[in-house]
Amino acid sequence: MHIFRFESLHGPRLGLDVDGGRYDLTAAVPNLFDISAWLSLSDPVKALRDSLAEVSRFPLKQDLTLLAPLDVQEVWACGVTYLRSKVARMEESEGGGDFYDHVYDAERPEIFFKANPERVKASGQPIRIRRDSVWNVPEPELTLVVSGVGDIVGYTIGNDVSSRSIEGENPLYLPQAKVYDGSCALGPVIAVSGNGFNPRKIQMSILREGKEVFSGETSTAQLRRRPEELVSYLFRELTFKHGAFLLTGTGLVPPDDFTLEVGDVVNITIEGVGTLQNPVA
Repeated sequence: MHIFRFESLHGPRLGLDVDGGRYDLTAAVPNLFDISAWLSLSDPVKALRDSLAEVSRFPLKQDLTLLAPLDVQEVWACGVTYLRSKVARMEESEGGGDFYDHVYDAERPEIFFKANPERVKASGQPIRIRRDSVWNVPEPELTLVVSGVGDIVGYTIGNDVSSRSIEGENPLYLPQAKVYDGSCALGPVIAVSGNGFNPRKIQMSILREGKEVFSGETSTAQLRRRPEELVSYLFRELTFKHGAFLLTGTGLVPPDDFTLEVGDVVNITIEGVGTLQNPVA
C-alpha cells in the first residue's frame, strides 16, 4: 500500500494506492483528512488495512496533482550513516575532517533539523541551490515516516540538498549548508510498512539540458545504523504528537568536481517507493 496526499476542489486530501489502483481515503474514512490525523493514530498501519473494504468504493482518476506527503510535521535528518558519506565529508572539510570519523564510529548518531513543511518541495517542484555557495549537491535518502508514538510506519524518498562548500569551511556552518528555502524535497508517496525494515536499492540520475551528467546506485543495506536506532535518538527528548520525517543519510555522493546548476533535473528512485523528480532553481 502507498498513502499519498493530493489536491482536490476541497483542498488537500489523502489517497491510498492499492496494487496500482488509487482511491480517495478521506472520502472513505473522513477522520483521515491529512497526514497529521493518520500519524496521530495509535496504529496507523492497521487503520489503513481496516479501511480497504470501504476505500474501494471511492476510486480516483490517475491524473492527480500530488502534494508533498506531510502537513505539519518537522523534517529531521541524519548524517554520516554510510561510509561513503563519511569519506565525502572528510574530503570537503578544510579543518574538521576528523569530526566525521568520530561521528561515524560514535554511539550517538548525528541528527539535525532539516525543514519545516513550508520549505519542503513535492515531486515536480523546484529545489534550490544557495546563491552564496559554489559547490552544491543533492543527497538521495530513504526517509522514515514515524508516528506520534515513535513507530516507523512507512518510507518515502528525501532529497537533502546541501552546500558542500559552506559546510566544508567549518562543521559549525552545517545549518547554513543544510537549512534554507527549497533545500528539501519529499515524495511522491509513502510506502506503508509495518513489517520491519528491508534493504532497498537507491538510484539517482541528474540531467543537464536533457543529457545525463551523473548516475549512481547504492543500497540501504550499507546503512551503519538501524532505522529504529536513529528514531530512538530523535525521540529521546523531543515530542512529535503528529509524527515526524527522518532522513537516514546518503550513501550516494557525486564526485568532487560536480556541482548542481540551475536547470538540472534530479531523479531519485527508491525500490518499492517510486521516483522523486525535481528541477533545480
